[in-house]
Amino acid sequence: MADVNHAAVTKLWRIRKTCGQMLSDRGYVVSQDFLNETRAQFQEKWQTATQEGVGRERFVILCTHKDDDKDKILVYFPDENKRVGVKPIRVLAQKMAEHSISHAILVVRQNLTPFAKSAIGESLAKMRIEVFHENELVVNITQHDLVPKHLPLTDAEKNYLLQRYQLKPSQLPRIQVNDPIARYFGLVRDKVVKVIRPSETAGRYVTYRLVV
Repeated sequence: MADVNHAAVTKLWRIRKTCGQMLSDRGYVVSQDFLNETRAQFQEKWQTATQEGVGRERFVILCTHKDDDKDKILVYFPDENKRVGVKPIRVLAQKMAEHSISHAILVVRQNLTPFAKSAIGESLAKMRIEVFHENELVVNITQHDLVPKHLPLTDAEKNYLLQRYQLKPSQLPRIQVNDPIARYFGLVRDKVVKVIRPSETAGRYVTYRLVV
């Protein structure tokens, strides 16, 4: 049991670290203390939470965007180790309402039930909830040697690109909205991402992809 608990704590620590990096890459303000948190430091927090009778739900992450203090995002880790039903969605929605947040990330250990998926779909008019399985966040895919650097463009940068090269968005190469990289950056349809690959001849090779 001790080994199982040790593995679970280590996994959650890695997941939270990836979440911190992901939020930072999206432009949210994430403290260096959080990004540099060691396994031992997290273990202490976990032990305190356990003594207080609370679990993963204690480790909520709340960040504000560096360019807009009204743009906040919340990351929520439900305790359920079974298919996630409607209840965690309602708890998350309540937390979002309390903090006037319209965007959140739900990190689950099991897949969502059809009812939970419907609940998230129904909430889209008021809020956006992204869902990640924890196994997707154990490692940061953008730091893999085989993954080129991706830089999401702002709307202004996208418009400049299209005007400069006299392009229509549909003429750009595409990336699926459910692609792991697109999901990492929280990209939605019609956004454009800049992809930078190393090149033996030119030093680097740049392309742009439209999220579809």
